[in-house]
Amino acid sequence: MPSEQPEQTKTYVDTDRFRDALIRQSDVSGLEIRDCWFEERLKIVDCFGRDVYLAGDFGRIVVNDVDVTAYVEAELDRTEPNRVLAREAQTADEIRAAWAAIEATWAATFERARALPKEVHRLRVDNEWSFIETQRHLLYASDKWLGNPVLEEDEPYHSLGFGPGGGADGAPGITADADPTLDEILEPRIARMATMRAFVATVTDADLDRLCTRKPIGNDPEADYDVRRCLKVVLAEEAEHHRYAVRDLAALTSRG
Repeated sequence: MPSEQPEQTKTYVDTDRFRDALIRQSDVSGLEIRDCWFEERLKIVDCFGRDVYLAGDFGRIVVNDVDVTAYVEAELDRTEPNRVLAREAQTADEIRAAWAAIEATWAATFERARALPKEVHRLRVDNEWSFIETQRHLLYASDKWLGNPVLEEDEPYHSLGFGPGGGADGAPGITADADPTLDEILEPRIARMATMRAFVATVTDADLDRLCTRKPIGNDPEADYDVRRCLKVVLAEEAEHHRYAVRDLAALTSRG
């Protein structure tokens, strides 16, 4: 999710200058690492602080020599059961079941959001995406992973979507600085969800093995992407961002 940084904050994008770096005896208050990766381990040792927030897709998490990986995953699965369906879906029937659950869950959340004052739809919590921004990104994710490589649509990208960094992410036709209302973004969003529903309704296990001739924009152009892989990305995006959305709606409503 994007973050609006103060003007004085130094921002580094697409750099390897911190690879194998060692930061010692330094004040790193306010340090934010976002949309980054590491092939080997990331280690923070003998540091002192009051508030540490960690979020992402990590293979193993150890805090003060205690492996908390299993605990964290279990809690995430408990709060968002669709994560399990998305993660474990392999067959056509399992993908159908996962999508049906995800779509039903979002339908209830849409109604909850619609019942809130309109200004809430644009509010951010801890500078994460607002509810509207989340829907814009999920529209883009479905366009990227379903409309383009799987369905091979002539114009797969809706203008109201946006990528991981809050921009076009190289996709044509996107108006990144658009400011839609909730109803305006839900119209194409729900329509795209219906497209997904229609596709998975008839997909077969053999269809899932088909290699896509188009590659998802912004990803490794040399990698192979079969239909199963693309659909599972859509499922995972939907489940994870639903967890974020209900987390932030709860925070916003608790504020009154």
